[in-house]
Amino acid sequence: MIPFKHINHQRFYTDFVTFAHMIDHATIERIIDAAEISEVVSEFVTLRKRGVNLLGLCPFHNEKTPSFTVSPAKGIFKCFGCGKGGNSVNFIMEHENLSYPEALKWLAKKYHIEVVEHGDPEEEKQLLDERESLMIVSGFAQKYFTNYLWNENEGRTIGLSYFRERSFRDDILKKFELGYAPDGKTPFTDAARKEGYKMEFLEKTGLTIKRDDWVRDRFAGRVMFPIHNLAGRVIAFGGRILKENKETAKYLNSPESEIYHKSKIVYGIFQAKREISKTDKCYLVEGYTDVLSMHQAGIENVVASSGTALTPDQIRMIKRFTPNITIIYDGDAAGIKASLRGIDLVLEEGMNVKVLLLPDGDDPDSFAKKMGAAGFAGYIRENETDFIQFKTRLLLKDAENDPIAKAKLITDVIRSVSVIPDPVTRSVYIKECSKLLEVNEELLYSEVQKQKRKQNDELEKNEIRIETRKAAQQPKIEDVVTTGKLNEEELVFLRFLLKYGHLALFELEDENPHEVVTVTAGEFMVHEIEKDDLVSQHQLFRIIFDGVKENLENPAFDPWRFFVHHPNAKVSQLATNLLSDKHNESNIWKRGGGFTESEEDILELLVPKVINEYKWRKIRQMLTEIEKEIDKASAENDFDRVIDEQSKYMNLKRVEKELAEKLGNRTII
Repeated sequence: MIPFKHINHQRFYTDFVTFAHMIDHATIERIIDAAEISEVVSEFVTLRKRGVNLLGLCPFHNEKTPSFTVSPAKGIFKCFGCGKGGNSVNFIMEHENLSYPEALKWLAKKYHIEVVEHGDPEEEKQLLDERESLMIVSGFAQKYFTNYLWNENEGRTIGLSYFRERSFRDDILKKFELGYAPDGKTPFTDAARKEGYKMEFLEKTGLTIKRDDWVRDRFAGRVMFPIHNLAGRVIAFGGRILKENKETAKYLNSPESEIYHKSKIVYGIFQAKREISKTDKCYLVEGYTDVLSMHQAGIENVVASSGTALTPDQIRMIKRFTPNITIIYDGDAAGIKASLRGIDLVLEEGMNVKVLLLPDGDDPDSFAKKMGAAGFAGYIRENETDFIQFKTRLLLKDAENDPIAKAKLITDVIRSVSVIPDPVTRSVYIKECSKLLEVNEELLYSEVQKQKRKQNDELEKNEIRIETRKAAQQPKIEDVVTTGKLNEEELVFLRFLLKYGHLALFELEDENPHEVVTVTAGEFMVHEIEKDDLVSQHQLFRIIFDGVKENLENPAFDPWRFFVHHPNAKVSQLATNLLSDKHNESNIWKRGGGFTESEEDILELLVPKVINEYKWRKIRQMLTEIEKEIDKASAENDFDRVIDEQSKYMNLKRVEKELAEKLGNRTII
């Protein structure tokens, strides 16, 4: 048979080996043991009990119906929508875009586990990728600005005085880690360079501006508002200038970078996420100080769009914690009208949107200070309005006696109604709009259907464009052989190997007639595949197969734990997929209808069948390859090779026939 071409999978262990030389294995085990999956995931996703598992909206893809499942008993997460899955380490790696060592460090910090690192600190810095370097520089900058605010004369007399004039308490300033950037050309840059931070990363974070030989601090002379990601790490800054200068923008934000995309983050989400989840509601305001004032008034479930129009990514971030959002506006009617179209995106995500209009002359900052917690909360209860009603009444004022303007208003309002995904909610709004607009309900239904058809046409065009791009980017066939999808037979084989490999399958008599040798399912499966030289060439298959094979004689080996917590995220996710409920029962015997026992009860029947199904599929693949070789040899008039390949083909056909007979009416698993 065709010999197995050995694949070097050492590169899959690079992260693990790199990290292992820095800390001992026992510490890694402590981190993994402490990282309870539901606690880790709930830092970023609102989870609700569903039987023995927890359910929430997937943070890795856009979904309206929860398919993201967390199993505390198994210590894994799995999304049945996008397919992502794994353990606590994998979740942090995927969500925070960290390497395996970095994710372990993140979890160690969360669970207060001391990580004693070995080796030269300078070498470790060089091992960190660019993204982590940007995070480190941003973290240093926050500490520098915060320290300058509290401990330097300029910071106290200018920055701290400004915050106190705005009546912000010290605990709020510390909660949001506010700071002050000293005035001057390069005091911050000089301090950072002195500490060993590279100009490359100071530029990429936008903290330093460099043009040829000209260098300056971006935020010089500004009070600083650090922007945190969901995990609490600083990824960017907003800076407010305190000098009167018409040529300089009042607020200045960090530029886009590898770690900061302003369309994907809302200010204050780290400080607000627990309260949003607890109250099942989020207030959305415009600016940094609005968030601070509401927190100071005791209303902590609040975030800010930071002056930008709402984006789908920002909405989905909020929706992870609640489907209920109230958007708070000051009395600027022009500003409200300009933002109405963007709120359709919130409706499109299936969220319940309310609007709160503050009295003229007030914004959330001033109103929170004026009313206090109880007064503000009472005003919200009495004055927040459903968005569709608010929009209709607002636009009606401009269309009172103008039929053309009213027709445009109806189209505008119905466009908002049409994007609501839930048909029952849409129906309720249509009835309400019919009364408010004094328009026949059937006419509004017809207009909604027209809008829906238009949206579906656009969606279909987009999908065609996406599929066309995907098709153009498909990997070559030779690449798929080792890195593409595992076939069904390979997946079932691996599941049995992992789940039942440690169980006894049958007994053999030893040379001593009074003793017997127990053969496990794993030993039998490994032996059967290796003796026929049919080990899959797929990299993930080989890693798991070799890992089990090397530990066949180790009674303490736990394959699920070993592979679910594997440093290679792809291996970990594959093990998670095989462990998930979706794969808990095999279809090998169900399709025949002949068995009702559990898999474990009939292993002696199932394991040989699984092996033979796997072999049959491999033989079929080999026959296809030989057919191609015969055609190629024939085209080249190489008749000796044609005869050799035909001989191989006939031998394999006999093996295929024998396997087919063993399998009876062959079933694709």
